[in-house]
Amino acid sequence: MFSFFKKKPVAPEAPVAPPAPVVAPVIAAAPLPDSMPDLLPIEEPAEKKQSWMARLKAGLSKTSNNLSILFVGAKIDDDLYDELEAALLMSDAGVEATGYLLDALKRKVKDDKLLDAAAVKTALKQLLIELLAPLERPFELGRHTPTVMMISGVNGAGKTTTIGKLAKHMQTHGQSVLLAAGDTFRAAAREQLMVWGQRNNITVVSQASGDPAAVSFDAVQSGKAKGTDVVMIDTAGRLPTQLHLMEELKKIKRVIGKGMDGAPHETLLVIDGNTGQNALAQVKAFDDALQLSGLIITKLDGTAKGGVLAAIARVRPVPVYFIGVGEKIEDLQPFVAAEFVEALLG
Repeated sequence: MFSFFKKKPVAPEAPVAPPAPVVAPVIAAAPLPDSMPDLLPIEEPAEKKQSWMARLKAGLSKTSNNLSILFVGAKIDDDLYDELEAALLMSDAGVEATGYLLDALKRKVKDDKLLDAAAVKTALKQLLIELLAPLERPFELGRHTPTVMMISGVNGAGKTTTIGKLAKHMQTHGQSVLLAAGDTFRAAAREQLMVWGQRNNITVVSQASGDPAAVSFDAVQSGKAKGTDVVMIDTAGRLPTQLHLMEELKKIKRVIGKGMDGAPHETLLVIDGNTGQNALAQVKAFDDALQLSGLIITKLDGTAKGGVLAAIARVRPVPVYFIGVGEKIEDLQPFVAAEFVEALLG
């Protein structure tokens, strides 16, 4: 399902070709010998796939129950559409996505002459997959050394914990990682990142009371000097309404660019899936300020607001690289539209 590109050894005298892109794997696998070919598919073990789907379905069960129950013995009439509209809005799919899905569903029911609720449910699943598919994109590594990731998010979204999980995953698959404690705004944020660094034996660049832009610049320079594969910069959590802090984020991004041309290569936003339409507002604000390259959606476990991904897809389709349904490392997985919809309406 996931794959990555493994670099072949290059003789010193031979011209060095640009490194091939690497799709960052998230499923644990054994170390690979140097003789393996450049493109290597990594198949997820069946038991791990089943375990992840079970956790995803359990996490989205509140949203799923509100939607799926509508199709049990239902008649295909205006009442069904009205109830479906209410359920989608309650799931925080938003007005635009809800209207789009209902209009498309009505056309499909008419064109395909669907007569039973099960067929209508299947049609809705397909429409949802098509809506969410543009959000599905592999996370690539290896185009730059280091790959510099700037990671933002409001306080409480799980940003620092997510950084620790991603760092561990990358290490598992042969990527060297450097962390930068650029969150000097929140009390204990630096210490929290230091704990993750110690746990994973990863160097953390930090200053007790340093300027976050300076910390970020130092981390990029250190990553370049050491040939580190990935530099992950934890920036201060803040609300998009805190304009002075949003301006600071812009400054950090500019300073990172001065440290390395083209950096940051990934500008990510971590959002709490329980916040519903507020999550969409965050995506808009941070994307306007930073031109986001991707999202990581956490805390989808136990939420009744899983429809927010439909709102994001319709209003501001920033790629969703990873979704999380728990605290364990394996509870953070790549977003796959078909899996998400199956858990939502399966």
